[in-house]
Amino acid sequence: MFSDFPVCETIQKRRSVRTYDTRPLSGQDLEKLLAYGKALQNPFGVSVTVHFLETGDTSTKKLGTYGVIKGTKTFLGVTVPKGPLSLEAVGYSFEQLVLYATHIGIGTCWLAATFDRKAFTGAMNVGDDEWMPVISPIGYPAEKRAISETLMRSGMKSNQRKDWKELFFNGDFQTPLSRAEAGAYAQPLEMLRLAPSATNAQPWRVLRQDKAFHFYAKTAEGKGEIDPPIIQRVDVGICANHFCLTAQEQGLSGSLAASGAPVNADAPENYRYLFTWMEA
Repeated sequence: MFSDFPVCETIQKRRSVRTYDTRPLSGQDLEKLLAYGKALQNPFGVSVTVHFLETGDTSTKKLGTYGVIKGTKTFLGVTVPKGPLSLEAVGYSFEQLVLYATHIGIGTCWLAATFDRKAFTGAMNVGDDEWMPVISPIGYPAEKRAISETLMRSGMKSNQRKDWKELFFNGDFQTPLSRAEAGAYAQPLEMLRLAPSATNAQPWRVLRQDKAFHFYAKTAEGKGEIDPPIIQRVDVGICANHFCLTAQEQGLSGSLAASGAPVNADAPENYRYLFTWMEA
């Protein structure tokens, strides 16, 4: 699915919005956003469903976000059938919707822990065979942030990102990948680096081998063979979206698949391979 918006410009413009203007979204903006959500596709072939929820009505008045969101009662949620790469598909698809919202002037904020999950899953009729890992408020950003939002952003260092040498590697995980070595893929990797993640953890790692870019999730140290937590897999899906859309915008051909596992990567114990971008 093509992005229908300027990718690099929008990625650099996007920010998490926790303080909203109290005016509701216009009917036109809401219609465009929901239509875009229905048309979303992802390279993993997983069906991702976007849900719209207005928490101001009597049936959902108890839904909440523990005080981290102010000024809006309107939310988007996303559900996906449980299965391989389903969580990565959530990250990929929902981030594309977030970027589109940014493009048309609608604020968003990824929420994975700071919302009443039981209440929201009930309101959205989430089945036992589905995941609903994240939601986002939507609305027009307020002119001034609430003090609580400013303090939260400062505490999480929301505007900071890890250096290239910590994220991208060439051949093996002992050799950092330089911008010069990345060549035409320097811009897709830089846009990947700017992707949002839960608590700004930036759990993604990318290993280049010849024409392949292998994506990993970095788990906490000492986890052995434990799979990456749900939200880390979603985060890697987010960064893959930035990478793929930017590559597309730059005219670079390739595709994502989970069948191109690297060889002789010498990955640290707490790095988990997820999928690969292969140049065409």
